[in-house]
Amino acid sequence: MVDELGYLAFDADNHYYEAIDAFTRHLDPKLGPRIVQWAEIEGRKYHVIGGRVSRAVVNATFDPVAKAGALSDYFRGNPEAKSPLEFLREHEPIRPEYRDRDVRLATMDEHGLEFVWLFPTLGMIYEELLVDDPEGVGIMFRAFNRWLEDDWGFAYKGRIFAAPYISLADLDVAVSELEWSLDRGARTVVMRPAAPRTRLGARPPADPMFDPFWARVNEAGITVVVHAGDSGYSSQGYAKDGFAATFEGAGRPSIKYLNIERAAYDFLASLIFDELFVRFPNVRVASVENGSEFLPDLFRKLASTNRKLPGFFKEDPRDTFRRHIWINPFWEDDPYEIADLVGTDRVIFGSDWPHIEGMPKPLDYTAELKELDDASKRRILRDNALELNELRPA
Repeated sequence: MVDELGYLAFDADNHYYEAIDAFTRHLDPKLGPRIVQWAEIEGRKYHVIGGRVSRAVVNATFDPVAKAGALSDYFRGNPEAKSPLEFLREHEPIRPEYRDRDVRLATMDEHGLEFVWLFPTLGMIYEELLVDDPEGVGIMFRAFNRWLEDDWGFAYKGRIFAAPYISLADLDVAVSELEWSLDRGARTVVMRPAAPRTRLGARPPADPMFDPFWARVNEAGITVVVHAGDSGYSSQGYAKDGFAATFEGAGRPSIKYLNIERAAYDFLASLIFDELFVRFPNVRVASVENGSEFLPDLFRKLASTNRKLPGFFKEDPRDTFRRHIWINPFWEDDPYEIADLVGTDRVIFGSDWPHIEGMPKPLDYTAELKELDDASKRRILRDNALELNELRPA
């Protein structure tokens, strides 16, 4: 595939499986009962977050673990009409490249990748379990980010770019973690698409109370990645709530499947409605692993809102979106539809490797771009993420 492309790709959505002590290595043990600790229940290990057992992942040790891309045939159309759970029965011992950065570099070479953005697995779903303790959220992810620096670094050998996790639940911690991350060479930071739950209650992410954080992002020119996670969305009784409920009742549709895109839709729309990019015109946001099927409807809503409130927006809000927000479609989404909406210079490739929802090998994705010209394909597979990976100070 590399010979066919003529260049190495930039995968903007790779993941690690957290080490056993990822959340506890740098956590004061006295805070374990408040923040996170391990428990063994019926022979399995689970994290206890804020005093509650998390069953969001069947095996939080990831050993054994389902194979990379195990659900790829399911997402490609499920021609054999299998239950999602049937695809997940086969497991293997955890691979060293899931936790070792030097082995991961060799795997990237095999995959035809020059660079990757690297994101959490468990780290994307644990903030919700501590939403009633904003200070605790800050404590958890401050410890988590120190582990991340230990094991992966933020720009390892100029190829692996792990993203520190930032929550706006505690503004002071968010600003200090951003500064700490910038001092250590981070090229991105990551947060979940959700209204942060602060001491004053939930607030939209572009609320002026968070301006000190966004002002520093604007000044430094670092990319903020909004990555799918547990956004705490309620199914309002139409399906069982909770992140672990996603595959319950597998084999039949559920509105639970829509929560990821609903969360991204609301988050990105609120950035436009609350004029984040008017106040901070150098902010760049990348939406990763949130899909893109929501985007046509969001653009229709932006256009209709502009018509209903003439003079409110300084420009067509869709143009604001196109200038400041990059989109990573799910690999099963229609990339041509999204490229038509935002332009090929605002679409980024991310494989979700080695997660079960991703692709067995990252560059399997090139088949989804076959109708694009070579220059557009290169922008999506490499150049757009490369641009976002460079700090652009104001």
